[in-house]
Amino acid sequence: MSKKLRVFYLLQVAYSAVFRAADHRARQNTGLTVTQIAVLFLLNEKDGQPVSEIANRLSMGKSSLTGLIDRMSEKRLVKRSPCPIDGRVTRVYLEETGRTAAQEAALHTQHYNAALLAPFTEDEQDVIGRFLHHLATNADTIINGPNAGQSTLPHMDQDKSAH
Repeated sequence: MSKKLRVFYLLQVAYSAVFRAADHRARQNTGLTVTQIAVLFLLNEKDGQPVSEIANRLSMGKSSLTGLIDRMSEKRLVKRSPCPIDGRVTRVYLEETGRTAAQEAALHTQHYNAALLAPFTEDEQDVIGRFLHHLATNADTIINGPNAGQSTLPHMDQDKSAH
């Protein structure tokens, strides 16, 4: 490639476009947002998670997630219960309606995954998978460096072409 690949910018644009389209389609297909579906998937994987754990796994603030859980409870997708061991902790459980919605959404998600990867060879798909896994696993170190707080990168004002 002769031109520098603006990975950070392209990730932002791709993320916004894909999730805007997916959210629109998810609302049409299931009446749920992609974030609500993500909560259902997490609970389907491990039911009874604390609100704080779900918030952490979805990179959401606890207060934002609380409102989302409220709306999902109103739809009888999930229910919350205080933890029997620590009353300060609220756990979230799938209702039967939520379990069914998660199964339906999983079918749509499989279709989205197939459509996203269709233009690529199997080898390219492996590289995409490794790249995305690398980002998810190492994002903090990639952005902040191995010694967070001790950046050796130029200040943003010094290099406006970095995006």
